[in-house]
Amino acid sequence: MCDQIARAAADPTIPAANRREFLKVLGTTAAAAGLVAATAGPAWAGNGSSGGRHRGRTRLVLLGTAGGPTVQDGRQAGISTAIVYGDRVYLVDLGIGSLLQLRRWQTSAAGATAPSALSGVRGIFFTHMHSDHLADWPATWVTGPSNALGRSGPPIEVFGPGERGTLPRVNPPGRAEPAVVAPERPVPGIRGTTESLTRTWANDLNDRIRDSAFAHPDLLFHVQDIDLTGIWTPDPAGVPPRLSASIPVWQDGDVRVTATLVDHHPTAPAFAYRFDTPDGSITVSGDTTVSANLIDLARGTDHLVHEVIDPAFADRLAATLPPQQGAALKAHLLEAHTTIEQVGRDVAQPAGAKNLVLTHLVPSNTPKSRWQAARKGYSGKLIVGEDLTEISLG
Repeated sequence: MCDQIARAAADPTIPAANRREFLKVLGTTAAAAGLVAATAGPAWAGNGSSGGRHRGRTRLVLLGTAGGPTVQDGRQAGISTAIVYGDRVYLVDLGIGSLLQLRRWQTSAAGATAPSALSGVRGIFFTHMHSDHLADWPATWVTGPSNALGRSGPPIEVFGPGERGTLPRVNPPGRAEPAVVAPERPVPGIRGTTESLTRTWANDLNDRIRDSAFAHPDLLFHVQDIDLTGIWTPDPAGVPPRLSASIPVWQDGDVRVTATLVDHHPTAPAFAYRFDTPDGSITVSGDTTVSANLIDLARGTDHLVHEVIDPAFADRLAATLPPQQGAALKAHLLEAHTTIEQVGRDVAQPAGAKNLVLTHLVPSNTPKSRWQAARKGYSGKLIVGEDLTEISLG
């Protein structure tokens, strides 16, 4: 769920009565402080769990399954997914509470044995530059050296979108051009964003480095933008082209990581990732509408981990706003995300995915029975994601 919702919630031009109803639909009366405590639970909770006695070498762990920047009922952490191969951990996105969820999983009875949260992490992969997918990255970066005890070997490889190069288009069309935020560098990628963290945390870093021989986080993380030279230069509309092949990202021994461009317009670039190991494959969609590129990337995958939105939520939210603004927000939500009715029938089925795992649930407090409607038109197994669900391959 995109930051358009957050902007609408704070828009002073919306009448107070509309804004109250808008916030009520979002569920923002839930206490944000309850998020971390409420997500505590057994690592094998939820459907799709394979049980601790049958843990495989390659595993999928849903650290957080809530989509969007709005904390709703506080029972789910922000979006983050772990792919585990032996004692190696690969993270896709770091939403609110991800670092704590990672440690909670590691220290549970069924979790991996690790002396610290980042000791087994080999790579971190960001799908796009929206806050609900990045919120825990500043915390993970600055506290990284303290949470990497027992770690040996090379730095953690971090991949994500590069500098966009152009601002997204203004929506709805014809609206006055708003002031540009940080005009000196308005559309940084993951590398540029991380570089700014050194300035943000300078007081803390200087104190710890000078007083406690603290290591600089740059020694722990190797941050790089995914190079799209010759593939695509994003334009203001942000709709990616159809690709003829996937994008190689990283080969880490037996683990091969590839990516593709997905359609989360106007946000761009936005990526999906596929992880192939000797045991099978896991594909993570990121935020996207139905995407031919993603279907190509996910061909025959064992587990397709895909975002989903309840279109009834978009209807309710739009109804709380003035007509023009409500129509624009609803169009964005439904055109840049994948609905319950679409995800199985239009994505997982043509991709031939053996299992469809729903995550980035929008809204996160939708009853599970509603998500089950994604089975229609899909012949594989449907798993409605819950925080700390772990699934073994093979």
